[in-house]
Amino acid sequence: MADLHPDLAQVAALLGTWSGRGRGEYPTIESFDYVEAITFGQVGKPFLAYAQRTRELLPDGSHGRPLHAETGYWRFPSPGRVEFVVSHPTGITEIEEGTLELDGADLTLQLATSTVALTSTAKSVTAVERRFDLRGDVLDYAVSMAAVGLPMQHHLAATLERRPSASD
Repeated sequence: MADLHPDLAQVAALLGTWSGRGRGEYPTIESFDYVEAITFGQVGKPFLAYAQRTRELLPDGSHGRPLHAETGYWRFPSPGRVEFVVSHPTGITEIEEGTLELDGADLTLQLATSTVALTSTAKSVTAVERRFDLRGDVLDYAVSMAAVGLPMQHHLAATLERRPSASD
């Protein structure tokens, strides 16, 4: 693996794979439970690569059909600032900007869309807000969105735990 870029030192604790469970809801859909894996990686440049995948969580605890995926990049252009560029296979691309706060080893990232781009067949999403809280080996997040003519409101929340690396 490449050496970590010095601009990423404050977010190095995000590196690796995180997995856990979440719950989704929105007025236009039936609420659902899911399992998720997020991976943050790096290649020695001043950004983190990001990949996210979710699957349906069935009542018996097994994993069902794939639900969602996202791929993107996290950038940290100056102390306390974060930018997130993410694309969805549903025809949505977001640019989010926000803040990064450190409290000892704890990390909080708060983002809101500055731009949402849609293909001609994508569902209408006009804004997204995300909050990530890293406390040790636990990563909690919440996502709110304004979509299909509805105002900004809660959509997703999950608690993920760090998975051991292959070298552990």
